[in-house]
Parts: sequence; C-alpha cells; structure tokens
Amino acid sequence: MKKTKLLLGLALLAGMGLNSCQNQQVEELPNILWLTSEDNSPFAGCYGDDFATTPNLDQLASEGFLYTHAYANAPVCAPARNTIITGVYANSGGHQHMRSYYPKSELIRFLPQFLREKGYYCTNNRKEDYNIAPEQTKNIWDESSGQAHYKNRKSGQPFFAIFNSTISHESSIHKWIPTEELRHSPDKVKLPPYHPDTPEMRHDWAQYYDKVEDMDAWVGQQLQALEEAGLAKNTIVFYYGDHGGVLGRSKRFVYESGTHVPFIIRIPDQYKHLFPEKKPGSKVDRLISFVDLAPTLLSIAGVPIPEYMQGKAFLGKQKTADPEYAYMFRDRMDERYDMSRAVRDQQFRYIRNYMPYRIYGQHINYLWKAPSMQSWEQAYLKGTCNPAQSAFWETKPAEELYDTEEDPWEVHNLANDPNYTEVLERMRKANNDWVSRIYDSGFIPEAERQMTASGQSVYDLLRTKPIPLKAIIDAAKLATLGQKNKLPQLVLLLNHKNETIRYWAATGLLILGADAREAQPKLEQALDDSSVSVSIVAAEALYYLGEKEKALTTLLAALKHPSPFARTHALNVIDYTHEFSPTIQEALLQMIREFKNDKSPDRYDLRVVEWLLDKNQVDRSKLSLNSAK
Repeated sequence: MKKTKLLLGLALLAGMGLNSCQNQQVEELPNILWLTSEDNSPFAGCYGDDFATTPNLDQLASEGFLYTHAYANAPVCAPARNTIITGVYANSGGHQHMRSYYPKSELIRFLPQFLREKGYYCTNNRKEDYNIAPEQTKNIWDESSGQAHYKNRKSGQPFFAIFNSTISHESSIHKWIPTEELRHSPDKVKLPPYHPDTPEMRHDWAQYYDKVEDMDAWVGQQLQALEEAGLAKNTIVFYYGDHGGVLGRSKRFVYESGTHVPFIIRIPDQYKHLFPEKKPGSKVDRLISFVDLAPTLLSIAGVPIPEYMQGKAFLGKQKTADPEYAYMFRDRMDERYDMSRAVRDQQFRYIRNYMPYRIYGQHINYLWKAPSMQSWEQAYLKGTCNPAQSAFWETKPAEELYDTEEDPWEVHNLANDPNYTEVLERMRKANNDWVSRIYDSGFIPEAERQMTASGQSVYDLLRTKPIPLKAIIDAAKLATLGQKNKLPQLVLLLNHKNETIRYWAATGLLILGADAREAQPKLEQALDDSSVSVSIVAAEALYYLGEKEKALTTLLAALKHPSPFARTHALNVIDYTHEFSPTIQEALLQMIREFKNDKSPDRYDLRVVEWLLDKNQVDRSKLSLNSAK
C-alpha cells in the first residue's frame, strides 16, 4: 500500500513537472526575424502571379501563413517606416511628408525600446529612414548597421532582428539592362490597363521581375542562414514588402498598386497558440496594415500595448477582432505637394483627393529616372494613350471608388455610379471618422504647421493647442468637392480668423475656377494675407482668372520666404503656370544666392528650381545649385 502511494506521489510530481515544462515552453519568448524588401507589390507565385519567379517566398508561404489583405499605410518608404516603428499613423504624428525630419512626441516610443526592456537583443540591418528628427533615433537599437546580426547576442537571449533588402528598390530599373540579358521576356509581360504598350514600359516591367527574382533568392539565403544556426524552430519569421511598386502609378499612389504588399508569417510548432489559422500553408484574409505591426509584436512578447498606439494586434493574447477597414495616406512626395486619403475594406477602395486640381502625374525628379515613366509621358503628349492611360496626366476627381475584385487595377471609378451610393457613403464616413479620430495633421499646410509648431512635435501641437481641427477638416471637405453652390460659404470662410480655414476657402475658390469670378475682389485681398500659404493659393486662383501680373508678383515674393516649404509650394505653382519670363528666371537665381547656405537635409525648393531651369533649357552647368540628392 505504501509502495502504491509512493508511486502515485512520484507520478503526480512528474506530471506537475511536465506541466511546468509545457507552460514554460508556451511562455518562452520567441525569436522574431523580419525580412523586408523594398518597393514591391505581391509579385510572387504564392500570390497567383505566374510571371514571377519566387520559389523561396512560395516555400515560405507553404510553411507559414499568407496574408491576402496586407497594406502599407503610406505608398512610400519613410512615412511607412515611421508608422511601423511607432504604431502611430505618420499623418497623426506629423511625419507623413516624404521626406521630413520633424520631432517626435516624447509620449511615443519606438518598438525596439519596448522589446529591449523585455530582454530582446534588437538589431537592424540596416535601413532606418524613420522620417523623424535624427537625434531622436539614436541608440534605439542594440545595433543598427550593415554588420548588425542576431548572432552577436548573449547566449540564450531572444532576438528581434530586421534584415532589409534594397534589391527590388525603384532604383533597380533606373539603369537599363540589355534585353538579351533579362531572364523575364518583355514580350510576355502583361501590362496593366493604365500603362501604354511602349518598348520601355515592357522592358522596365521585365527587368523589375528579374529584380524580384533576385530578391527572392536573398530571402532564401536569409532563411538558410537561420536554419544553419539551429534557430528556425524557435524563430517567428515575418516577410513583407515595405510598400507597393515600382513602375509609374504604384509607389507614391494610394492604389492597390502602391499599398498592397506581400506579407507572410512562419510560426514554429512550439508557438502554435499564435497560429492565425488552423494549419500552416493557409491564407489569412484579415485586413492588416503597418500600423498594426508594433502592437502585434508587443502582444507576441507579452508587453502591454500602450493606449497611444493606433494599430490593432493581429496575433498573441492582445489580438483584437478583425477590423472592418485599413487606412492609407499620401502627402508631399519629395518636391511635389499633394494630399489623398484612402480606405480599404475586404472588397472596395475609397480614395479622397484633397488637391483634385493637381494631376496625378506631377513631375518628381526621382520618379522620372525610369525609362518607362519618360516613355509614358511622351506617349501621352503624342496623343497615343487611351482614356485609362491618359487619366494619370489629368486632374483628379474629389472621390474615387473601386471594386477591387472586379477591377483589380482600379481603372473604373464607381464614385458617381448610383448603384454604389451606399458603399460610397459608408466609406466616405469611415474616412471622415478616421482623419478626425487620429488628429490628421495633413489638413494644415506644411509651411504653416512648421512655423506654428516652432520645434514642438506636431502630435503634441494638435492635442495641446487650441487648433480647431474639426472645423479645418470640415472646411477641407466643403472646399474640395468643387460645388458652385458653396461659393457664398467659401467667400465667408476666406475671412475666418483661422489661417488654415482661410487656406481651404482659397483652395475651394481655386477649384471652382471661372465659377469663382465674383469672389475675385476677396481673392485679391487674400494676396496680402498674413499666411503665406493662403496668399500662394489665392495667387494661383487669380492667375487662372486672368490676373496674371498680380498673381506672379505674389508668387515671386513667396520665393523669399524663410520657410523652404513655402518656397517649394510657390515654385510648384509657378511651374504649373508655364511662365518663365526673365523676371522669373532672375528670381530663381536670386533665390539660390540667398539660400545657398541653407543646410536643410533635403532642399526640395532647389529640386523644383533645377526642374524649371532644365524644362526651359537653361544651362545649369554654369550655376552652382548644390541641391540634395
């Protein structure tokens, strides 16, 4: 009897020990490896692209979970990466302009800071590009360099490691590779309906598919290294592209082509409690976006998600219910101002354009380095583009709505189709609710915002100062729909005490064009507005109403403004007037002389100056411009 009790006791103790080991296994912190590529949409076999050559990504998807509805919140790298590392939409934090170096709120912390406190060894190899004042990003990693590697951690220490590949970056199509050296045939490229069938377009697409294949090989090398290190069984692997790309109308634009990204997660069996579906090899249709990454990693690591984070965890104990929408934004792209917001549900994409008077295809120096981009523009100028291909070179509607299942390339705008009124109104409301909820800073012109913040973070500015953001957003909605019957309200708002509301009122009058003629006296008064942004927009409106001399005088005066963003704004307008008198040329040269010692990291005003001089065939070799690269 005693022997039986002894055996039962030993068995109970053994069972307790086994349960303890099992619990310890479940609670063990997993290693986390991020493999990121640049500027690529889901051009992969596992996503149904039969032209792509991606055996390693296809294998990873078979061993993991492929997310079908994964999105970059911004269609360009720096604002997207800012959103990733903070868990806050960049347009909420004031970091949405490409590029910019504004201070971050001290309330907002970086993802690796949380994980390091949990005991993780955090490395980044090597691109940062967080769109934040550089002094705030120092020492947030254990190591961030070309040598950063998880192998340098302490024995037994969990790691969070990022390896970033630039193989598929936009620059990969800037240098022409001879056709006979390409592995993907230009003749077999299936062109999107918005691209003209030019030799350069076919070649750039084929060359890019070669680069995607090269990137896939890099992924395979990284996974092999993990396997050889004996770490594959306790490392969760994430692979994703940092936004869509890369030929014209993808990167920088809030379409599927610019925001839909490949996203695959492989989770070892010992962490199967994290599986988003029953078994590996499955597809996950939950809507996820980059703002969700930081809270998701904190959820996996058992770190409480701070209230300020705006994303939703999609794995771990803090996983939320599936969201109804994903949200995207676009603002200044290098030297060109624009502003759009987008909402995506499982089927539809809604886009709200707040600068519909600008064409999609504004000339951006870096974008025009691609031979395909140049050939598209020339095809349009020659009149050989069909309506779908020509739309890129024309002004935008205020609203766009696409059924992505029926129209994956998003060329059939349903916003005016009465059959989709309910969808339009629902998604319009979702956008309005979102921009208000996150305190979207994009509704304040960059020059005004910079001067008002005066060194304070924009995130804090909008939450601590008496800025009527709701009224500003309402003014933007009213102004940008281009409705003539709103003219009396716009004229009234042009006298508002708030300069940003006046800016949107002037924008509304600009959009109305000739229908705003009776407001001309008020616009002339606005040329002397205390806000340079208001006076610039009023000048553009007046220029198209025939008051060219008054308009150009105001625009040339703005070139002397201390804010480089006010100067860039004015230069954009001068470019679109196609004016290039000796007075304008001298003003450009004088601007260069006055601001030649400005050491700002990115001189976008000088990029526009260079473009204006080149466009008008001025020999820049004799000038010292020293613009940013």
